[in-house]
Amino acid sequence: MLTVNEYFDGAVKSIGFDGASGSASSGVMSPGKYTFNTSAAEVMRVMYGEMRVLLDGSEQWRTVLAGEEFEVSANSSFEAKISQPTAYLCFYS
Repeated sequence: MLTVNEYFDGAVKSIGFDGASGSASSGVMSPGKYTFNTSAAEVMRVMYGEMRVLLDGSEQWRTVLAGEEFEVSANSSFEAKISQPTAYLCFYS
């Protein structure tokens, strides 16, 4: 089953789904700055564009380019700065 999600007044949209390896979502972020809260651990892979991320507990922003990924702990948060439309694929565990 597919689940359509919309966040930040439509600036971030995703489609969630369950596959053989678990839950995932694929989406697009418009330029802006966003704070995401997590309940499950996540691996987020940038598919197109780029994002700057600040992980919970970190003081240093990291640039994540297309083809790269980063991990987010369960029950935490991260900030994302988006300068151009950016597509991602997120895996949950």
